[in-house]
Amino acid sequence: MTNQTRNALAFGLGFAGFGFATLVLRWYVSRPETKPEIASVAVKTVPVDVFDLVIFGGTGDLALRKLLPGLLRRYADGQIPEGSRIFGVARDALSDDGYRARIEESLQKLVADDALLDEKLPAFLAMLHYFSLDATKEDNWDTFAASLKSSDDRIRVFYLSTSPALFVDICNRLSAHGLNAEPARVVIEKPIGKDSASAAEINNAVGAAFAESQIFRIDHYLGKETVQNLLALRFANALFEPLWNARHIDHVQITAAETVGLEKRASYYDTSGALRDMVQNHLLQLLCMVAMEPPATLDANAVRDEKLKVLRSLRPVVGDAVSQLIVRGQYKAGASNGGAVPGYLDELGRSDSRTETFVALKAEVANWRWAGVPFYLRTGKRLPTRVSEIVIAFKQVPHSMFDADAGAIAGNKLVLRLQPDEGVKLWLMIKDPGPGGLRLQHVPLDMSFAEAFGVVQPEAYERLLMDVVRGNQTLFMRRDEVEAAWKWIDPILAAWGASADAPKPYVAGSWGPSAAVALIERDGRTWHEDAT
Repeated sequence: MTNQTRNALAFGLGFAGFGFATLVLRWYVSRPETKPEIASVAVKTVPVDVFDLVIFGGTGDLALRKLLPGLLRRYADGQIPEGSRIFGVARDALSDDGYRARIEESLQKLVADDALLDEKLPAFLAMLHYFSLDATKEDNWDTFAASLKSSDDRIRVFYLSTSPALFVDICNRLSAHGLNAEPARVVIEKPIGKDSASAAEINNAVGAAFAESQIFRIDHYLGKETVQNLLALRFANALFEPLWNARHIDHVQITAAETVGLEKRASYYDTSGALRDMVQNHLLQLLCMVAMEPPATLDANAVRDEKLKVLRSLRPVVGDAVSQLIVRGQYKAGASNGGAVPGYLDELGRSDSRTETFVALKAEVANWRWAGVPFYLRTGKRLPTRVSEIVIAFKQVPHSMFDADAGAIAGNKLVLRLQPDEGVKLWLMIKDPGPGGLRLQHVPLDMSFAEAFGVVQPEAYERLLMDVVRGNQTLFMRRDEVEAAWKWIDPILAAWGASADAPKPYVAGSWGPSAAVALIERDGRTWHEDAT
């Protein structure tokens, strides 16, 4: 028996064993007598220390839709201790009571759990306070600083949920008023710049006010349960890591698809586009999590060192290769979410824009583990389904011993679903049950986290906010990661800027331009679209 055949056999047996364990787990947790015990373990939370959280942009969309609902759920689960304070900061003229009323109205619309609202919301609202501040003016900053310094011994978290144009002013004023000393932390949202130069400018300014150990560059995709489970699957199981290389993996797909259009982000999005908004941060970070070498420990810098190596190993895409390896598109009128929707230019209210709402690309990690393995990335707005997933496509078995009428053998796939319905699927070849000969079927062994453990997982922002309070930077980007990602993106932006070609149109509700399909099919592969 050759080594290749032996490895293929071990791979199949291992998958089958893992699949059997998955089925046993799903049966076990479905039993009434075991479900409560599993649920109690799954929802166990450890309270953080008392803290002050200041949300600059406290009346903005991110604060209302994600941050404050997430904080309410963490408070309801007992993770936020009494005595902690949450400050909303914006330019609106509001009192504490006025801010609480606005947040209560928003939470009543966004939080579906009536029991949570009835039992926990009043006490949560009492934790909220408000300051009217302009980051570019000195008015009211003395009063603001005095209020925070009244509890100097506690952790202070400054969340900059604002335009990146305000990052520098806010950090300078926090430093000038002595609010930047340990144990303070600052959280900055993407996009961190529009290119390498602007990213370095922001990093320099924030770094002048806060030490690197105090800076948390947030990418909410890294807070998703399935992304962290990728670490567990790879490094806590002897099954996967020996096969996690170019000898056994044919290719990797990473998809982040949205059904929505511009919503309330038109002014931002038209100056950004899908490459800056999604690829430079979210998709490249997911690629790093798939491709990185095993870190020695889960220490934040150990993990981020390995991700940085991946970014520095990405083969540059420059010159003519940009048009060959990257497809950019822009949606036009079509149908989405069961109804007719306008095109991008209609939503924008303009007759012309070269901003891309869709990107598909082929990347390569040029190192020993991944040489020759293509990484196909795609993201876009107004696509048929809202889904974010990672697909690890393994190579075909080296030889089929089955007759032709048994059916074709498809390659095994490990599919990690980030959203919605977080979970893991292992696609295997099995015998179609029943008499009448041996027929092969390609089927998934499916583990949904919600079904397996009987609880709804915390959203990404909930986990990441608590990690900030703890001072755990593992799931946050380091400065050199951001700059390495921009270094890879810059030549693509330059090539687009020098080209007369506009983004390729695609109908809303489709999977993007036909060129995106051709990108992968000319390599003899197809995009994974899971209908089950």
